Amino acid sequence: MVSSGLSGGIPVEREYVLAERPEPGMRDAVNVWIEEENGAFAMRIGVEAVAEQWDRHELWLDVVFPDGRLYQRRGDGETREASGLDGLPTVRATGPLSFRCVDPFRLWTAAFEGEASALTVQSLIDSPIPDETQLLQADVGIDVAMTMAAVPWVPGSLLPEAAEALGGEQGDFMSPRYEQLFRCEGSLRIDGEERSFRGNGLRIRRTGFRAFSGFTGHCWQSAVFPSGRAFGFNIYPPRENGQPSYAEGFVIDAQGRRTPARPVEVPWLRKLMTDGESVPFVLETVDGRRVAVEGVTFANVRSRGHPILPADFPIVQQAHARYIWDGEETTGMIERSSKPSVMELG
Repeated sequence: MVSSGLSGGIPVEREYVLAERPEPGMRDAVNVWIEEENGAFAMRIGVEAVAEQWDRHELWLDVVFPDGRLYQRRGDGETREASGLDGLPTVRATGPLSFRCVDPFRLWTAAFEGEASALTVQSLIDSPIPDETQLLQADVGIDVAMTMAAVPWVPGSLLPEAAEALGGEQGDFMSPRYEQLFRCEGSLRIDGEERSFRGNGLRIRRTGFRAFSGFTGHCWQSAVFPSGRAFGFNIYPPRENGQPSYAEGFVIDAQGRRTPARPVEVPWLRKLMTDGESVPFVLETVDGRRVAVEGVTFANVRSRGHPILPADFPIVQQAHARYIWDGEETTGMIERSSKPSVMELG
């Protein structure tokens, strides 16, 4: 039985993964961002099931520490059974990584058991296409239970102009999806050293087509606070043709009431830093309030480069930040991307 209060009216079937190979071009993904509650480390974990490579789903893992240590895995693994113990397609798993929907819109788990490359954040900035043969491998184990803390956000559902923008080319950049903030408990083991942790995070469930032709960048931030207050938004840069770009967000109060909002001041990505970057923003709610949140990153990870990307394709940075809203503090995610031509590089 799914609580309508936590599903936000989304059909429970959306939580289930695709069990069979879909039509060409389709992909089915589960991914999460996790920040230890005191900023001791952060993680980004995901499985991407692409129709054309259905027998070997893509996986990615980042475990990053404020001192710049980074444990990362990219590649694929043998696709594992999608059916859970109840016979429903509640498992998205490949190789050493698995996600399980235990209770739709309420509880998910993630587990990883395998090797990951030992890098530093700075080394990935300096050499975005690392030589895998030169990287040391670490033994990594992760078990985490994620309890949802807010109703999901379906991009394009809160503001009419946002829905209009996603109805065109910019909708291809995102694909049909929803995002849900959570709190979590788990354990992290690296080379035999294990620690328990509590944290915050964001879960993304995405199924559909996705294309990046014409993509020029974005700024995406989200977090939940101890009181239950929360925020989230995503925005694309202004378009050269003058047409409105996608821009949408929300704030949630301590009673769980969500109010749509527009991002009016955001920290666009302009340089690559390992940590300590100021990332404040301002949201304007539909009832006329201005919500200002301070933020400072504590772990910034550049996505690995690719030798065949188009010229001036946006550089992506996945990062984790400490946020302060009217004196209340938490940790949360921030992902940004910008074209190299508008950044300070070198």
